[in-house]
Amino acid sequence: MSRRPPASADVTEADLQRQVLDFLDGSSFGPAGGGKRIDTHASMVFLGADRVLKIKRACRLPFLDYSTLEKRRRACEEELKVNSGNAPEIYRRVVAITRKPHGGFEIDGAGTPAEWAVEMTRFDDSQALDRVAAAKTIDPSLATAVADAIWRSHDGAARANGESWLASISPIIERNTAKFRTVRGLDASTIDRLDAASRHAATNVQPLLKRRASAGFVRRCHGDLHLANIAVVEGRPLLFDAIEFDPVIATTDVLYDLAFTLMDLIHFDQAAAANEVFNRYLARAGDEGLDGLRLLPLFLSVRAAIRAHVLFMKSEQSEGSETVWQQARRYFDLAGRLITPERPLLVTIGGLSGTGKSMLARGLAGLIGPPPGAVIIRSDVVRKHLFGVAETTALPESAYGADVTARIYERLSDTAQRVLAQGCSVVIDAAYLQEAERTEIARLAENCRIRFAGLFLTADLATRLARIEQRRDDASDATRNVAIKQETFEIGAIDWRIIDASGSPEQSLSRARSCLAAAPDEGRR
Repeated sequence: MSRRPPASADVTEADLQRQVLDFLDGSSFGPAGGGKRIDTHASMVFLGADRVLKIKRACRLPFLDYSTLEKRRRACEEELKVNSGNAPEIYRRVVAITRKPHGGFEIDGAGTPAEWAVEMTRFDDSQALDRVAAAKTIDPSLATAVADAIWRSHDGAARANGESWLASISPIIERNTAKFRTVRGLDASTIDRLDAASRHAATNVQPLLKRRASAGFVRRCHGDLHLANIAVVEGRPLLFDAIEFDPVIATTDVLYDLAFTLMDLIHFDQAAAANEVFNRYLARAGDEGLDGLRLLPLFLSVRAAIRAHVLFMKSEQSEGSETVWQQARRYFDLAGRLITPERPLLVTIGGLSGTGKSMLARGLAGLIGPPPGAVIIRSDVVRKHLFGVAETTALPESAYGADVTARIYERLSDTAQRVLAQGCSVVIDAAYLQEAERTEIARLAENCRIRFAGLFLTADLATRLARIEQRRDDASDATRNVAIKQETFEIGAIDWRIIDASGSPEQSLSRARSCLAAAPDEGRR
């Protein structure tokens, strides 16, 4: 039985909210009635049988203010507004928790509102992506769907001039550092190194950030896209719980928004899924999306630091929970690793049609540093883009003439150089059946002083034909006749690592990984 709120003017917002929470705890939404309550640093969420009520915590933090009932009402309305586009299946309405005439509270009653809540449809908790990532490996199809959902959200988002975003980066770093200095058990010198490296990176990328803002890449984004805010509902991922309390915080470069998801996948040891999301998003974004890759170390690191910051606060609110503190520490350590990425690597995967080049490229890309793995550049996709057709649209034989193919390999090299110059690794998936083609790409790596590994796959004709016949909805136009004709090609001397790819994809991947471990440090000598 809830307590009737006293009429005294001395009752604070927090006091009144505690009374409302007591009421909800005893209702069908709370533990006493078979529901479940989840507290965060900014809200209390009550999970009923088929509905959810989300209450804003009556508090004022450095980055949000829910200190009055009116501010919480507006925040609830804004949350409904900013999330309905990405997750209409989840968000229902804003509802009042009202006072009864003779004491107590009720949900959506006729009395005076004592609190406000966002009413949502309850989904299976185990399908939140952080729970999925903790329980199993995220498969490529789900990773692809996540990337598509994020891209659609960004594609439809309102553009901004970028002034507030550019001005916010240094204060974000400052707030994270200030928080870390108050946390027990964190080494001061480690905090100093993260702070210095983050500030240095932020200064160096200012011209690029400004160019991207001018080009329309700063938009009203989700703002808080860690895995707990993505859920699989009715078979597809939905983005929910977007930042509503401050549009300035959520108005950022789209890559900064994407970086939260990529970072969290890395945190959950889902490197392959992170790379799948990364490459799928780049493919949807188009050629101009490649020009922001230099920003990733800073963006990924800051996102990890923000997650650490929030979890350290949550640990304090839960009276020093060691489990939450350890989670925060893992994010803090990850922020330090991400801000100082390793040097990039160029991998080329050649071979006749049906040897498994594309499958190996996808398997390798997520294993190659720096995070979130290598950018995959596939000749079949580049060719389709050159002719302005969809990836699965078959091209005529004339599109495979020597002059066109020469242009394709030139584009492969140019794109690879463009990506490598920004500190990202590259995996090129192309046949490389001409000795001159193999020599040229190896020379590029040497001239750029980039680590290089050339892999050439082999498999018998029967295996290659079987694989080609199994292809569905693929960018490759290779047919049975093409594969047979390739048997007569004069490939020339192959000074790349030759890999027997006639077995399973796992066997090819294992052999390729062994070859990468022996890659020269500065291209071919």
